[in-house]
Amino acid sequence: MTVPQGELAGRVAVITGGGRGIGAAIAVRFARAGAQVVVASRTHAELEDVARRCGELGARCEVRVADVSSREDAFGLVDSALERFGRIDVLVNAAGVYGPIGTVAEVDLDHWVQALQVNLVGTLHTCHRVVPAMVRARRGSIVNFSGGGATAPISRFSAYGVSKAAVVRLTETMAQEVAEHGIRVNAIAPGAVDTRLQDAVLEAGERAGDLYDRVRALRESGSGGTPVEVPADLALFLASDRSLGLSGRLVSAPHDPWREWTERRIEALAGTPWYTLRRIDPHTLGGLEGRLP
Repeated sequence: MTVPQGELAGRVAVITGGGRGIGAAIAVRFARAGAQVVVASRTHAELEDVARRCGELGARCEVRVADVSSREDAFGLVDSALERFGRIDVLVNAAGVYGPIGTVAEVDLDHWVQALQVNLVGTLHTCHRVVPAMVRARRGSIVNFSGGGATAPISRFSAYGVSKAAVVRLTETMAQEVAEHGIRVNAIAPGAVDTRLQDAVLEAGERAGDLYDRVRALRESGSGGTPVEVPADLALFLASDRSLGLSGRLVSAPHDPWREWTERRIEALAGTPWYTLRRIDPHTLGGLEGRLP
């Protein structure tokens, strides 16, 4: 797949969780594609480093310290970007946490609820605030972050799984609501990217169950899992005009063939349950013989 140079030229992107890991990689990738970027996280020093990297690519990058679980912070982030740039073309909700690790019977309930506040409510906060501006512009792309925990249970990570499954349903619901306004909403499952979330798994040890063994094996192999550039490239695809017509989908960065999706393939996906969160049953999947997977 050939990526057009400057395909986000002149566009404004707001990225939460943009201080490190996947969010930072997306900010730099968007800057390289010509976007003006606003990055937000809870740590100013990390944001300044991302702004420097974006600036070296010739992009304007604004930083804002914000905790998206706070409605005031999230709304302030969106309002500030609109005031500075006049519009927001792309919103990427990359802020996320695993939450408490352990069985439902033993986790700290306040910590569990706080994970939902960050992963789900934080995503809702920014979406709620940005959609009216995108409706006025009659265009926009929202990219949310889900994960493997949304589609299959991961023992001892209930807050993570519940919140990420809810993000997918929020994504699908919003996609239907805003389609008439030219706005697209999709979600990314980034894969096993080597971030501080993996550090949390290793620190938890046996409390993390089977996931501890999987993460430890990745680290010992030296692979680290999915390169951070893979979900960053998918975020660029979903933000750009290359994915026009694609909305309400959960796309796996390392496993789905999104790099091969042409306009024709995207059109074929419309009206099918492919790349959505659905119950597997004859009613849902019936009549799909010959349809594009």
